[in-house]
Amino acid sequence: MPGRVTISLVLFNHRPEQVSVLLETLSRDPECVEWMVVDNGGSADASALASSLGARVLQPKCNLGFGAAHNLALRNLRSITPYHLILNPDIVLGARVLRELATVMDASSEVGLVMPRVLYPDGSTQFLCKLLPTPVDLLLRRFTAGPLRRLLAKHMDRYDMKSFDYSRPVYVPVLSGCFMFTRRSVLDEVGGFDDRFFLYMEDVDLCRRMGAFSRLLFWPESTITHSHAQGSYRHPRLLCLHMRAASAYFNKWGWFHDPERRARNQAGFCEFEPRLNSSHEAV
Repeated sequence: MPGRVTISLVLFNHRPEQVSVLLETLSRDPECVEWMVVDNGGSADASALASSLGARVLQPKCNLGFGAAHNLALRNLRSITPYHLILNPDIVLGARVLRELATVMDASSEVGLVMPRVLYPDGSTQFLCKLLPTPVDLLLRRFTAGPLRRLLAKHMDRYDMKSFDYSRPVYVPVLSGCFMFTRRSVLDEVGGFDDRFFLYMEDVDLCRRMGAFSRLLFWPESTITHSHAQGSYRHPRLLCLHMRAASAYFNKWGWFHDPERRARNQAGFCEFEPRLNSSHEAV
């Protein structure tokens, strides 16, 4: 079966040793038809390594931000494939992950976006399936600590969807931007990322728009590893960018009056029942 996936990867101040394992994995994956690397700055050596391994490298004159850089890659792809992977550089993935996810998507035409189970380097699960956020959700997650955090733990756990079994495939409202395996037709239908989001919240906004045309699937049968730096918890500048992005998101969709958010979150998550076609291999 020929490859079915294109990939975009955005670098910013990355060194070759930080991304060499991922780049080498992508260069060998038979599902990868074409992969684009966008150097948003400070990653000349890492970009040169990617180019030597077969990537096409774009070097804009300034830092475009996460979403706009992926949009640039999408506009410059030469290959037309059913699926496109939006990928973080701090991911480690196995040799069969792309094939497994493509097989699931082949058999599930209603799915526009799928994300595998994401693990920390120590093997524990990252809780990256979420509800559509309210302003209170984001404020509590970012600024509460100690006894207050414990008091409000139930509310925050509901937003993080920690109450369901992460070993089960489910449809969810929001999946993480660290690894977004998308159906290209749906991604094109919504126009990719909204360039107004420089960093943070662009994945939530994209999930919301893709969710209007398709279903978003968490697929734990496949796993990847993600370093998950949580930079906005450690760097004031990134915190400011996160807060600015949150304001832009709620200005766009509504701060407190948001009937669509309420409807999707009340539905919560629901079980995925695979309907694999006889012509496709079961994962």
